[in-house]
Amino acid sequence: MSAQLPTSDARAWFLVGPTASGKSAVGQSIAEQWPGDILSADAMLVYIGMDIGTAKPTAAERARVRYYGLDLVDPREPFSAGAYRVAALRAIQATRARSRPLIVVGGTGLYIKSLIDGLAPCAPGQSAVREEAGRRLAAEGIGALQAWLRRVDPARYSSLADPQNSRRLIRALETALIGEAPAHGNWREARDSPRILGLKWSLPQLYDRIEARVQAMFAGGLPAEVERLLQAGFEQAPTASHAIGYAEAAAYLRAKCSLEDAMNKTAVRSRQLAKRQMTWFRHQCNVEWLDVDSAMTTAEIAGAVRAYWQAHGPTPLAAG
Repeated sequence: MSAQLPTSDARAWFLVGPTASGKSAVGQSIAEQWPGDILSADAMLVYIGMDIGTAKPTAAERARVRYYGLDLVDPREPFSAGAYRVAALRAIQATRARSRPLIVVGGTGLYIKSLIDGLAPCAPGQSAVREEAGRRLAAEGIGALQAWLRRVDPARYSSLADPQNSRRLIRALETALIGEAPAHGNWREARDSPRILGLKWSLPQLYDRIEARVQAMFAGGLPAEVERLLQAGFEQAPTASHAIGYAEAAAYLRAKCSLEDAMNKTAVRSRQLAKRQMTWFRHQCNVEWLDVDSAMTTAEIAGAVRAYWQAHGPTPLAAG
């Protein structure tokens, strides 16, 4: 099936949020009740064999709900937002052909943005810079882009009116690194983008959930999963080998740290990721936040999400 652009009336139901926010469980619950299909928008879930550390849906869950966006490439293969969008377009076609509602669930802002606003066509050099900038922003935060631009073109960095604006930083990097003004992209300002729904926890409760997830991952066999990946050449994976939990488990297996240290570092990196995800969504997407807390069950949160969706309708997808 070729990956064609969605028609102008293509829509999906979005549920976003930081890591460990429970969005996957809520999406599963809603998809089973509806019934509907789920498109994952998580950069680590695309890798085959990376299941425990990414909290990938279980075989039982996938038997009850049809998923897209999972297990797309070997961890040693490169993968980009453009490749994700191609896979997502196939999912959109498939669900429309089956007359099924499509629920997009994830926390990778670049993937979400590609579905809502599309990816502007650009020159190969510009595309490479944009992809790398997007990866650094998602993995390391705005400071990584600022440091990169200061290193390659300090004067251009100093001239920026708003060095906290990631979109302007990326455009400046494109200009500096390929030596020409970048073509104007088709991404809208966040306030002009279609509204999507996100789950918001208080930081203390979210951090408790992250800690519980890390404990469950390591107790559930993450070191053994990483050992199998290492035997298959995982160390050569350009992005996946640095994934949260996987790098730490690998260090433990090589006797470079204790199990407790590996778990603690995984929790720290997960908290940092959650903060970066929330910052991305605040500045790059138009998110309506649904406040949730530990007193609410998954079913109750799912009910609140469905009520919002029923009131506001699905989000239009970018046709270009």
